[in-house]
Amino acid sequence: MDQVREVLRYYHYAYRTEQTYCQWILRYLRFHGAQTHPREMGSHEIEVFLSHLVSIEKVAASTQKQALNALVFLYDKVLALL
Repeated sequence: MDQVREVLRYYHYAYRTEQTYCQWILRYLRFHGAQTHPREMGSHEIEVFLSHLVSIEKVAASTQKQALNALVFLYDKVLALL
C-alpha cells in the first residue's frame, strides 16, 4: 500500500481520494483472500469483485464506478499492467 500511496502523491491526487482508493484496493485484496498478489489477478477477479458489490452488497452505480477507478489506477499506474 505504500507504493500505491507514493504513486497517488506523485500524480497529486487529493488526500481523500488517496484514502478512498486505498480502501477499495484493500477491500478487493481481502475479497480474494489476500493470498494472491494483484499482479497475478486480472480482469476476471475484478469482474467478480464488482459483481459482488452490485449483487450482494447492493452498492450504487457511482460507488461501483469509484471501486473500478481505484482498481484501474492500481493496475494502470501502480503495477503498469494495462
